[in-house]
Amino acid sequence: MTALARLPRPAVAGIRWTKPEQWHVTLRFLGQVGEGDVDALSAALAGVAARQPQVHALVGPHVDRFGRGILMVPVSGLDALAADTVGSTASFGEPPDPRPFRGHLTMARAARGRGDVRPLAGAPTSCSWPVDELTLVRSTTSPTGASYDVIGRWSLA
Repeated sequence: MTALARLPRPAVAGIRWTKPEQWHVTLRFLGQVGEGDVDALSAALAGVAARQPQVHALVGPHVDRFGRGILMVPVSGLDALAADTVGSTASFGEPPDPRPFRGHLTMARAARGRGDVRPLAGAPTSCSWPVDELTLVRSTTSPTGASYDVIGRWSLA
């Protein structure tokens, strides 16, 4: 992750950079999950963790983007973990996204109509890290960005 922290983060009007403590790879976005479902969801994720081996997440080869609004770095090596997570949690929260998994870390976001991340894409980068746990995270959004609270953690097999 040191390589990512060293990437240039120029001050650009309308662009908000994410902080390293916010960096994560979302395997599945759940949306709202009822408090009564958290135990069953946790059991499903524990099952995923018990079946999935530890892997290495690979970043790169360069900074990329989703449209004009999100600057990100691609992350590969997590496809099997993501597929098992989606399959095992399909009955919780919002329906799973039908699009193929596209692992990434969000580096910056543009304010609607005020920023454009396209000129920031293209810088070469690469790094890797061992993925040895699966986490269930609650996201709380605010005008200054998101904050994350870990609800549960499970070690991968």
